[in-house]
Amino acid sequence: MSVEHISIQISRELKSGTHPGDLLDLIEDLEIEEKVELMQSLAAEDAALIFEEMEDFEQAEILRLLGKERAKFILQSLASDDAADLIGELSTEDAQKMMELIDQEELPVDFEDLLKYPEDTAGGIMTTGFISLPADIPVEEAISRLREIAPEAETIYYVYVVDENNRLIGVISLRDLIASSDGTIIKNVMRHNVISVNAELDQEEVARVVSKYDLLAVPVIDDQSRLLGIITVDDVIDVMEQEATEDIYRLAGASEVEGMDLTKAPVSKVVRLRLPWLFISMAGGILSGSVIGVFESTLEAIVMLAVFIPVLMDMGGNVGTQSSTIFVRGLATGEIDRAELWPYFFREIRIGAVMGVLCGILISIAAFFWQGNVYLGLVVGISMLATISVAALIGTLVPMVCSMINIDPAITAGPFVTTIKDVTGLLIYFTVASTFLDYLR
Repeated sequence: MSVEHISIQISRELKSGTHPGDLLDLIEDLEIEEKVELMQSLAAEDAALIFEEMEDFEQAEILRLLGKERAKFILQSLASDDAADLIGELSTEDAQKMMELIDQEELPVDFEDLLKYPEDTAGGIMTTGFISLPADIPVEEAISRLREIAPEAETIYYVYVVDENNRLIGVISLRDLIASSDGTIIKNVMRHNVISVNAELDQEEVARVVSKYDLLAVPVIDDQSRLLGIITVDDVIDVMEQEATEDIYRLAGASEVEGMDLTKAPVSKVVRLRLPWLFISMAGGILSGSVIGVFESTLEAIVMLAVFIPVLMDMGGNVGTQSSTIFVRGLATGEIDRAELWPYFFREIRIGAVMGVLCGILISIAAFFWQGNVYLGLVVGISMLATISVAALIGTLVPMVCSMINIDPAITAGPFVTTIKDVTGLLIYFTVASTFLDYLR
């Protein structure tokens, strides 16, 4: 379908009430130049609606190539936090050009201030489109002001109350405001204990606050408690998706490609990101092979020992992955307190030991009835117990230590845990087998 036909269809769908996000499928296969052409051919309002639904990296590419007037209109139509994120995706030179497209007086309030905060902090994702009122006005005046301000606000569900120095002193919900009798002063119905976040707080911590207190929006303050902006729940959902995606990629040993969707990134970039982790796994495999080489005589004497290597490695791998994944995810969601890591560590060891005992007994019985050798069953059972216990220990200890030294534990939870677990599992197995070698012959 040509760009012209897509443009006509999008215009028709938008007029009929279709959500802009549902129309992205029409343009996902277009080249970047064709998307730019589409943005130019659509009505300015329609182009802004479609543009707003795109990913940041895609928006940045299109904005660089758009004509000045269209780029200016789209930039001004975005919410202040979205516009700041978009400018942040651009190079310094391109960002300066975009800023020059809009007159300073046309910029959203504090728009430039948003750019000074890192994009992964509360200040970086907040919007300045909030509603704040003084504490000493009656509710009917507050409602009257609300009607005037509401069209420019990101959300009207919360009205924030500030003092003469713009310090946050309270909050009142729209429901409470409407339900209050005329003549009631705002400060008499507002909630004084306001849940807020500092502008420097990491976005992941912001998501935890919003989730914990079930908020539709959370105010952002500076060190002097001055109200700077708000973060709405839709932005928090984006943060949660972004952080979860990042952790999943790292758990799998596949880092994200900066500024683009990993599933659409150039093959060369994806290969460069994945290869280092594969090299680590390869080195671990070679090390595991050398362990087998050291115990070659044991393996030659009892060939049946080789039959149980895969099951021991698989069980250890599963337990190690379970432990590391649960630990990393628990840290990310706040379910595991960083101040209580060691109690959790010892708890995970107990869990590993219990699973090791149960699985060891089962594999021991299976080995005995299969080969009719009680000592072979004993060797495999002890090895299974020790391997699972050590795998649980490694799967928790490696990311825990990394967390303590401020290294993202998700990076270590895949290749490093797997490599260490494989080597230790083989060492355990062949050490136990060597101990009982005379009984196995």
